[in-house]
Amino acid sequence: MQDRLGGGALAATQRLRRRPRLAEAVVEDLVNAIVTEMYPAGTALPPENMLCDLYGVSRTVVREATTALTEKGLVVSQQGRGTIVRESRDWNLLDPMILAALFRREDGLSYLDNLSEIRSSLEASMAAKAAKKATPESVAELTAQIQKLEGLVEMPAAYVHEDVQFHDIIMRMSGDRLSKAIIDGIQGKALNTHGYAGRLSVDHVRETQAAHRRIHDAIVARDPEAAARAMREHIESSWAKRRGSHAAK
Repeated sequence: MQDRLGGGALAATQRLRRRPRLAEAVVEDLVNAIVTEMYPAGTALPPENMLCDLYGVSRTVVREATTALTEKGLVVSQQGRGTIVRESRDWNLLDPMILAALFRREDGLSYLDNLSEIRSSLEASMAAKAAKKATPESVAELTAQIQKLEGLVEMPAAYVHEDVQFHDIIMRMSGDRLSKAIIDGIQGKALNTHGYAGRLSVDHVRETQAAHRRIHDAIVARDPEAAARAMREHIESSWAKRRGSHAAK
């Protein structure tokens, strides 16, 4: 079974590597069009020849793009009907392109809300695990990072990058590789979404640093409950502040 699964994953990777960059550009545009409902569920994509004209590409490129859309769960080929857009319940919502498009929808704020809920739950659990599994070496790394952040409080743009590293250290400390992979996958696209990370003021950074300090102290004290609570409060309150400014736009 493992050999078959491994072979399937390898074949998928090889297909992805062979897929021309031009096809990837077509895929990205079509993913955005489907997810933002320019092509609603149940409707057909334009015929192959029209897509060739629309994007100025060959039939081979269009077929590669259609294959990619099928792999993402966005479309299905139906005899006599063409390439049909599937219901959103069939989409691979963890696919990076689909995620990015979801965040750009008119109702994208609801997906960012959902992301914050996922982060709050998973990262709180990982903070608790980090407190349980903390070693002198990992604590030293976390302490060095909180001190580095302290020196960047007056520089919000630089602080944001190191903020991500702070959370990454805690996730690695937890040993929960699956949860980390989920967070890494969805967080990366959200950080590139206008309004999610936002432009932090120095006052906001000071509040964030105080929250980070509480998380750090709970982990250093090997207090799982306090670490989980501090992490949950930090993520929820931080998003509430950013959400308010995002919703007002």
